[in-house]
Amino acid sequence: MKWIYLLASISFEVLGTTAMKMASQGGKNAMYWNITVWVAYIICFGLLQYAMKYFELGTVYAIWSGVGISILAVIGYFVFGDSFSLLKIVSIALIIIGIVGLNMSGAH
Repeated sequence: MKWIYLLASISFEVLGTTAMKMASQGGKNAMYWNITVWVAYIICFGLLQYAMKYFELGTVYAIWSGVGISILAVIGYFVFGDSFSLLKIVSIALIIIGIVGLNMSGAH
């Protein structure tokens, strides 16, 4: 169950951040994107709080932020046309390696 809370929290964090980017672009739907940001982040942090009951603080936050950053970098590239260099790919790979290392260390 702990992983469900964490993965759901990450999903809502990604939704909230993507909606924030959409809202920043303005347009007629900006108000709806702003509402989505608020709702997604409220749900995100509520679920993260539950996940923190089952993981150590450093581990849960590293997984939450690392996975979220990695997913958002891919969304940024495919949806918003952000750049994607070799350095970004290597950096994301290092984040993922760090997350795997934390989990293998038994620190959860």
